[in-house]
Amino acid sequence: MDKLSNFLRISEAADYLGVSPNTLRNWVNAEKVVAIRHPVNDYRLFKREDLDALLKQVETASKKSHKK
Repeated sequence: MDKLSNFLRISEAADYLGVSPNTLRNWVNAEKVVAIRHPVNDYRLFKREDLDALLKQVETASKKSHKK
């Protein structure tokens, strides 16, 4: 497993994406983004690379919708 320092907590990840923590929780539940659980406290943790991939998907979708 990666070092825990390589992960963002939900509030940090939400800030990174520009959404609320509740929105991010909903996206996890809808399987739009992957969260792992902290082994000790069971908090959601997010890899920055997964968040970057989500941002890229949103950017691509936005570009496609503007072309129509």
